Amino acid sequence: MARIAVIGAGMGAMAAAARLAVAGHRVTVYERSGTYGGSVGRFEREGFAFDTGPGLLHLPAVYRDLFVKTGKEPLERCVELTQVDPACRHVFADGTEVLLPNASRGGVVSALDEALGAGAGERWSACLGRARDAWDATRRPLLEEPLRTDRHALGRDPYPAVRGSGLLRRRPPTLAEVAHRELGDPRLVAVLESSVLAYGLDPRGTPAAAAVLPYMEHTFGSWYVRGGIRALAQAVYERCLARGVEFAFGTEVTGVREKDGRAAGVELAGGTAAVAEADFVVSGAPVPALYKDHVLAWESSDEWPHWQAGPATGRFVMCLALRGRRPEEAVHRTVVHSADRSAELGAVFDGRLYGRPTVTVLRPDDPTLHPEGHESVTLTTVVPAGHLRSVDSLWSDPHVTGRFADQVLQVAAAAVPGLSERLLWHEVRTPDDTLRETGLRQVPSPALAGARGDYLPADNRSPLPGLLFAGGFSHPGGGLAHAGMSGALVAGLIVEGGGFRGSR
Repeated sequence: MARIAVIGAGMGAMAAAARLAVAGHRVTVYERSGTYGGSVGRFEREGFAFDTGPGLLHLPAVYRDLFVKTGKEPLERCVELTQVDPACRHVFADGTEVLLPNASRGGVVSALDEALGAGAGERWSACLGRARDAWDATRRPLLEEPLRTDRHALGRDPYPAVRGSGLLRRRPPTLAEVAHRELGDPRLVAVLESSVLAYGLDPRGTPAAAAVLPYMEHTFGSWYVRGGIRALAQAVYERCLARGVEFAFGTEVTGVREKDGRAAGVELAGGTAAVAEADFVVSGAPVPALYKDHVLAWESSDEWPHWQAGPATGRFVMCLALRGRRPEEAVHRTVVHSADRSAELGAVFDGRLYGRPTVTVLRPDDPTLHPEGHESVTLTTVVPAGHLRSVDSLWSDPHVTGRFADQVLQVAAAAVPGLSERLLWHEVRTPDDTLRETGLRQVPSPALAGARGDYLPADNRSPLPGLLFAGGFSHPGGGLAHAGMSGALVAGLIVEGGGFRGSR
C-alpha cells in the first residue's frame, strides 16, 4: 500500500483518488479552498443556483466507467442523467434558426436542409464523416493511452483531405479552411467554428482535426445532470469518501518535497516543517501554476511541453435570476452567433473584448435550481484571459466588466424574449474569478492531434519521478470528460507502473 498525496480536489484529481483508493492505496487530497470540484463550481443566491463551469456533460461513458470501477453503484444511481433534446438551437445574425436533435445523424441532416436549404445537411454529414475518420485514427493514443514519449507522433493531422477541394497541399489546413471549403454556407461554418471556439480554440489556427470535438458531441450526445453539473462533482466526491479517501480542505500545498531524486511528499502552508510525506504525488493543480522551482528547469528541457498554441482564453459567465416560469417551448441550450465572426476572432485572440460576441445560453428545465415560478439562466462567452497569473487584468476595471455584461445581455435577448423585463438580478464571473479558484485565468482546451504536437498538453508523468499530473492542463486536456480520462491514466500509471498501456 502506497501513501499518495493528491493536490487539489478537481474532477481529474478526484477521479484518480477514487481509483487509487480502490486499488488499496492510502490517499489524501489537499485542497486550498473549502470545497471540491475545481472549475465545476456553483453560485447560489436567494434560492437560485447556477453552474459556473461546464453546464452539460458529453461522453458520459467516462464517468460511468469511473463509477463501475470504484464501486457497486453505477452512475445513474448516484445522479439523474437526461439527454438534452434538442441538443442545441442555433440563432444566426440573419434571423435564421435551426434546432439540432440530440445524437441523431439523420435528424440533424433533415433539420439543416429544412432551415438552411437542400444540401446543407449532406455537406455537414460529409464533414463529420471525415471527422469520424480522424476520431478513429486518434481516439486511443490521444485519449486512452499515456502520452507518447515522442510528442511528434501525434503531430500529423489525421483529418483526411478532400480531393479536388484545394486542400491537398504541403501545409495541412486549419479548421477554418476546412469549414469554408467543405461547408460553404457561412451559417454552417458558424456551427462548426463555434463548437471549437467554445473550448477556447481559434479555428483560424487550430488543425482540422479539431472537427472531432463537434463529432463527439453529435455522436455521443449532450447530457444534463439534475441539480446541475455540480451534482456530478458531489457524486464523485462522495464516491471518494466511500472508498476511504481523506480530504483536507483549507490546506494549501506550497511545494513538492524531493528525496533521492523523486517526489517524497508535499509541503504545506505554514512553514517548511509542515510536510506530508508520500510515495507518490498527484497534482490536479494547473500546470505549471504551483511548481515554480521545477518549471524553470523543466521548460529548458525537450521533455517539458510548451503550452497549447495560441493566446490564452477564459470564460465570461453571467448568472441570471429571471422572474416568471420557464416557457414550455424553451430550449435547454441556444447558441446566438456573432454577426461578424472574423471580427470576433480577431478581437478575442488579440486580447481585446468584442462587443457582439457569440453567446451560449443555458435554460435547464430543473426546478431544483430556482424558487417556484422563476427561472435560472446562464450565459457564457469566450474572452481573452489576459496574463495568466498577473494581479492586474482587463477585468480589474469594473466599468469594462459592466459594459461588456450589458453587451452580452443584449445578445442573449435573441434567445430569451423579454429578458430585460424579467431580469431580477445578475451575477458576473470573469477570468479573474477563475484565477482565484484555480490559480490561472485560462480554461484549458482538449488535446488535439496535428500541428506538430502544439495542441498537446503536459504529459501525466512529470520529469520528477513519483510526481504525476491529472486534470485539464495535463493529458488528454481540458473538458469534463477529458478530466475524468486523465484521472484514469494517472491511476493506471501508478498501479501498473511501466507496464500500463492505457485504459481498458
